[in-house]
Amino acid sequence: MDLSENNLSGDIPEELTKLVGLWSLNLSGNHLTGTIPRNIGDMRQLESLDVSQNQLSGVIPSSMSSLSFLSHLNLSYNNLTGSIPSSTQLQSMNESSFFGNNLCGPPLTSCKPNKTIHPEVEPRESEEGEGFLEALFFASMALGFAVGFWIVVGPLLFKRSWRIAYFRVLDDIWHRLCNFVVECR
Repeated sequence: MDLSENNLSGDIPEELTKLVGLWSLNLSGNHLTGTIPRNIGDMRQLESLDVSQNQLSGVIPSSMSSLSFLSHLNLSYNNLTGSIPSSTQLQSMNESSFFGNNLCGPPLTSCKPNKTIHPEVEPRESEEGEGFLEALFFASMALGFAVGFWIVVGPLLFKRSWRIAYFRVLDDIWHRLCNFVVECR
């Protein structure tokens, strides 16, 4: 289930953990607050969990250590604190899965309980940068329309013979269309 980047807000519903057959859950890039549901470990079939880039707080629930099929985990860029629960699955995850939190314990090689861990690369581009790209896209689209418009209309304005030929073709198409409609009645 992919609900990423949907401007969702509020807590992660506890009822979501009742979807025990779910294999993948992506809630990244939203405005979710609160904690990770304490019984997330009930989702035993879960292979992929991504709740990165939200405002989740609290600790990683100990029940998460029972997710034995979990092969992809991303909890980065939240406000999670405390120790990472001990389990084979969680300790085998990449260190980047936990960046941007106040977490400690394996697989993190260097952690200090009250220090935020920063990655070597920046997180995704800010919304200001996205606004610039969007404006650039619309400006280039307007320029393309203007150029295309004048390539078609310009010769019609300045070449009288082309203008006459163009309107004769349109007039001929109009007459054929009217004759076709009258014959169809």
